[in-house]
Amino acid sequence: MKIGSSLFNIYLLICLALAGTGCQTGKKDKELSTIRFHIETNPDTSGRTTLVTIGRTEPFPISVEKAPFLSEAHVQQASLLDALGGYQIMIQFDRQGTWLLEQYSTAAKGKRVAIASSFPENRWLAAPRLANRISDGVLVFTPDATREESERIVRGLNLLVKEIAKGNR
Repeated sequence: MKIGSSLFNIYLLICLALAGTGCQTGKKDKELSTIRFHIETNPDTSGRTTLVTIGRTEPFPISVEKAPFLSEAHVQQASLLDALGGYQIMIQFDRQGTWLLEQYSTAAKGKRVAIASSFPENRWLAAPRLANRISDGVLVFTPDATREESERIVRGLNLLVKEIAKGNR
């Protein structure tokens, strides 16, 4: 009986080792990035809002709706732009995302959009104020991230957009 259990343990170890080396999707999934856009709102007790902290060097709290109004499912393309003194992330939304961005930027003019990403670290990246109606489906913001992290976010978002287009996600 002891021999049978030790053979089972060896078999289990071999299976685990093969599963670890043969899995190609694990590495690919680590390269994917997500992005979520939450609208600023007044705090309430209904459980629909949450208080988040934006920024690492000069953090500030902001109350946002827990449910995002836009996500990576609405992204058509992400780009990293060189800007005066730094860089910015540009998000081009698909048709539905463009419509939602226009609706929210009109209805919530003057409020902030809290932007969260998982790349794989979960972080609140920015909270730009909606100064005008955005009808072209393009949102540009300066992330609270290093250039390398920003490149990783953009690369991961574009990879996820391709996966979604293929129907894999």
